[in-house]
Amino acid sequence: MDLTTKTQLEKNIAGEITLAAKSSEAMRKWREIFGISQNELARKLGISASVVSDYESGRRKSPGTTFVRKFIEALMEIDEDKGSHVTDKFVVGKPDSGAILDLRELLAPVKASKIVKAVDGVVLANKSQLGKSLMGYTIIDSIQAILKLSERELRNIYGSSTERALIFTKVKLGRSPMIAVKVTQPKPAMIILHGLKPEKVDKLAVKIAEMEGMPLVVSKIKSEEELVKKLRDSI
Repeated sequence: MDLTTKTQLEKNIAGEITLAAKSSEAMRKWREIFGISQNELARKLGISASVVSDYESGRRKSPGTTFVRKFIEALMEIDEDKGSHVTDKFVVGKPDSGAILDLRELLAPVKASKIVKAVDGVVLANKSQLGKSLMGYTIIDSIQAILKLSERELRNIYGSSTERALIFTKVKLGRSPMIAVKVTQPKPAMIILHGLKPEKVDKLAVKIAEMEGMPLVVSKIKSEEELVKKLRDSI
């Protein structure tokens, strides 16, 4: 999912539901991300909980655009009543900050090794951990992140789950991203660096990754645009 404004967030969720191979699974996923029960959602929509259950189980035919819109509005309104804690995880900083190039939540777990393959990656640390399952990834312009994102906003790059890969672009040595990961909470499941050659990665960065027990990977893809597209097409 692209990280953006609240309005665009609604559009992104709608697009994911309508384009998913199984819209029922996408609906259930987003309800659970927002931490809302079927009964709570049903009350907001003015329908029975069994109708929500039928949609999520696939017993009803795929919902039309009108129902999807009401479904998303209900999620957002319930979250707003609770302080917008979930929405705030996706709407980070100013829309034009340029620090977050892409943020996606995955419908199903994906092995870390598959993401490494998608970015044409070279593993520098903890290769044995590539069997772990990830639930998303975030691509971050490391320079813009330093210049424009606050500590709170940096924490929000994890979206709905820390079981994700953080992918830093415009990296020269890799030391700064790894130090940032070491001294902050929560921590990602994997780090990918982009913009440098594997042999140029600072030894301290590799050491930190080994200490933290997370795979450290360098992507050999040339441009940020290609990196974003390759992940979108492959994952």
